[in-house]
Amino acid sequence: MNRILVIGCPGSGKSVFSRSLNELTGIPLHHLDMIHWRADRTFIPREQLIEELKKIFAADKWIIDGNYGSTMELRLSYCDTVFFLDYPTEVCYEGIMKRRGTVRPDMPWIEPADEIDGDFVKTVLQYNSVQRPLVLERLERFSDREIHIFKSRTEASAFLETLKKA
Repeated sequence: MNRILVIGCPGSGKSVFSRSLNELTGIPLHHLDMIHWRADRTFIPREQLIEELKKIFAADKWIIDGNYGSTMELRLSYCDTVFFLDYPTEVCYEGIMKRRGTVRPDMPWIEPADEIDGDFVKTVLQYNSVQRPLVLERLERFSDREIHIFKSRTEASAFLETLKKA
């Protein structure tokens, strides 16, 4: 467990889980949102994102937090471990609603508490029917990796507790 991906629906708690993993292991953490997005809510070109990822891949150890489908195959080809936070839609929806208006170390801007991005909410509400099957297909193709699929925050927390005790 040296080159780790943490994936899942927005609002599943990828960044929180990744920070805990970073604290317990000391493995450097990279948030895809901090790489991909600029503070003005524009994003870097895909080619630049890939170049930034390649810099991370050059290291012996890393944690990459983010679900970006456009680079998932590439990231899977370099990782040795995957944590998939495979939670029910309502858990993820609640997650995105709770974090609005808060400063986050994984995002270069604050999501306004009084503003709702309809497209983003739609992505979350459709994730389990649209994106999840694609993620599972990709994980099947990379089944030689160490893959952990957590169905609840309780399962993820129990794993971290076990790691803490080890």
